[in-house]
Amino acid sequence: MPYDHLSEFLNELQDRGELIRISAEVDPALEITEITDRVSKSPAGGPALFFERVKGSTMPVLTNLLGSSARVCRAMGVTSFDEAADRIAGLIRPQAPEGWLEKLKMVPQFAQTAKFPPRVVRNGPCQQVVKLGRDVDLSELPILQCWPLDAGKFITFGQVVTKHPVKGELSVGMHRVQVCDKNSAFMHWHLHHAGYRNFTEYHKLGQQMPIAVSLGGDPVFACMARVPRPPGLDEYQLGGFLRGQCIDLVKCRSIDLEVPASAEIVIEGTIDPTEPWEAAGPFGDRTGFYNLARQFPRLHITAVTHRANPIYPATIFGKPPMEDYWLGKAAERIFLPMLKLLAPEVVDYNMPRAGAFHNLAFVSIKKQYPQQARKVMNAIWSAAPTLCTKIVVVVDEHVDVQNEEQVWFHVGANVHPGRDVVLSEGPTDILDHAAPTCGIGHKLGIDATRKFPEEGHPRPWPEETTMSREVKDFVTQRWAEYGLGNLLPETW
Repeated sequence: MPYDHLSEFLNELQDRGELIRISAEVDPALEITEITDRVSKSPAGGPALFFERVKGSTMPVLTNLLGSSARVCRAMGVTSFDEAADRIAGLIRPQAPEGWLEKLKMVPQFAQTAKFPPRVVRNGPCQQVVKLGRDVDLSELPILQCWPLDAGKFITFGQVVTKHPVKGELSVGMHRVQVCDKNSAFMHWHLHHAGYRNFTEYHKLGQQMPIAVSLGGDPVFACMARVPRPPGLDEYQLGGFLRGQCIDLVKCRSIDLEVPASAEIVIEGTIDPTEPWEAAGPFGDRTGFYNLARQFPRLHITAVTHRANPIYPATIFGKPPMEDYWLGKAAERIFLPMLKLLAPEVVDYNMPRAGAFHNLAFVSIKKQYPQQARKVMNAIWSAAPTLCTKIVVVVDEHVDVQNEEQVWFHVGANVHPGRDVVLSEGPTDILDHAAPTCGIGHKLGIDATRKFPEEGHPRPWPEETTMSREVKDFVTQRWAEYGLGNLLPETW
């Protein structure tokens, strides 16, 4: 079901016991982070946290809103990540079209999203209070300093809205925004982000780039900014499709952009493409390390609008699991059908928690010919959502890639390092501090599949030790007779 505003979702969470209200006064500098970090490390992610009294501000702060798989699924209107993936997979064909007839067959599938285009309305709750020009003061917002060595306060849970200056296509991403002073901030975007690509177009034209940062509203907004989209859909169309209802947008008050009418807070501003970039950061990020100081553009704030009684949503980045981990798992599942378009032999894949999303991927495949694992590695390194993946481990289809111990067992058993380890070079995660050059580095591929003779393995390949299904079932039926009680070890 769609949520008309953030409070509606919070009321539902409270009724379910998934929201804790904290009435003690808390400091937005470090204290909220430490509380949230402890809670988010709880089994299944812990509850959402609503801080009613925040030092230095009249606004409450909300953290860990989508810090569990159940809450991310509820925000997307599904019961599981796989259901979300199936719904989005219904928008794309299982194989790329080859001729004009096949292309025509795609039209009814995209008609599902055509039912929910964003629509512009005259006004919305996000503009109940409007502050322009000299009245803008970011210090009125309870913006967090998350970690001791952070360069300052960071807006962490905003949906950053940009637009292509010629095509007019809107893009919504989730980027960190570092506060400089009361009316300016640094935009921490990366080279691979659509926002940065839009900036390059404004730079070519010598035009001011409008940017809006939207906070709060229907929780699906955070999901649509984070998960992969089928080609041809923008984030607002995807959000409308997921929520089953069009997203109402309002025109910003000081720039030429549209933002969700139901947002809690909207920050409007512009970037001057002729202005030199400045050093910004560091910031404690999702890798569990501080990202290094780099050059970023300055965003000049032209307006701040908000509800009459707004809630300030924030997220904490750090060593997983944290809220970002659950959004990342949703993105992983949703991307699987699209990955299978690129590499139909893929059975499943897993971006494990220890890999902080971009560092590590486990992939299982239906292997049919020599070097097929290498072909899949290249597909992983070619797809936009996974192009920065540093280490890819490929296993056979019977290996459960969601079981990390199984994967590493087969790495240990099946890999001959001189033959099965691949080094490649390409784009890396901007946050990868181990890369000698920012954004560029080596990739590692590990082929842990069964080897064919053509792959340089002339010896017979042994079968794995597995019991027959008949004996397994027979012993299971008689287990109580053995007097072993509930002693049933996990099996592969």
